[in-house]
Amino acid sequence: MKNYTSINDIENIDTWILEAKEVKRNPLKNKDLGKNKTLGLLFFNSSLRTRLSTQKAALNLGMDPIVMNVSGDAWGIEFGDGTIMNGTTAEHIKEAAAVVSQYCDIIAVRAFPTLTDKEKDESEQVLTAFKEYASVPIVNMESATGHPLQALTDAITIRENTTKKRPKVVLSWAPHIKALPHAVANSFTQAMQKMDVEFVIANPEGYNLNPEITKGTPIYHNQEEAFKDADFVYTKNWSSYENYGKVVNTDPNWMITKDKLGDAKFLHCLPVRRNVIVEDAVLESDSSLVIQQANNRTYAAQLVLKKILNKL
Repeated sequence: MKNYTSINDIENIDTWILEAKEVKRNPLKNKDLGKNKTLGLLFFNSSLRTRLSTQKAALNLGMDPIVMNVSGDAWGIEFGDGTIMNGTTAEHIKEAAAVVSQYCDIIAVRAFPTLTDKEKDESEQVLTAFKEYASVPIVNMESATGHPLQALTDAITIRENTTKKRPKVVLSWAPHIKALPHAVANSFTQAMQKMDVEFVIANPEGYNLNPEITKGTPIYHNQEEAFKDADFVYTKNWSSYENYGKVVNTDPNWMITKDKLGDAKFLHCLPVRRNVIVEDAVLESDSSLVIQQANNRTYAAQLVLKKILNKL
């Protein structure tokens, strides 16, 4: 595997989950694999779990991670071809990616969508440019349309917490105070489609995800109906896809409560707005897996880096 930019880069997710669990049991087993190798972490947007867990994963493999907050510390980067650069951008991606490739053996990139230009976002301008102009492997730490490190983490966490051969998993929209990307929901959907689970999505009308991603996944506009017999409820807000990037519904009745959850386990990628997305009673109960889920971020990233290092 040269790059890890999409959950679809995983050939067999069940095999990957088993490998990740082995990494978790003995995280320092491959401490020499990354010796004298450098991981460059480039953040165009803010991060807590992604930044720290990916750094920790690199350290567990003996790598030297270097971090840059590109949006605040670097020259403004131009991504367009043939652009007359007489504005705010001072450096072109063609030079930037080539230069960073000389400093790093693997480059990991995090860049959010505009949520105003669907075509630009779906072209994955930043991620695609790094893949094209960098000469080293690229890892997606969340892009305009996907978050494959998070989705692998979620798959691991579900497998760790189920005794059923085919559990029921619900991805549920919940309200938020602002428009949010589709990346987490997209990649989670794709991950569940690769697993042997009963998977459904619950969201209000006007919030259906990209149909090219959801494909044949059942979509409910009645949250209570979708939650029936659920084993896991994964909750995330996202803005409208059809009315791109807009907030078309803020119905507080879609917040996750202990009564709605029933016997199901609760998952969320964090950060989560308490008593907007989910009530305190859920997060402070044994039903919540969010802390374990966050811990698994390290092992998902470590598995990805391990696979790439094995090919260098």
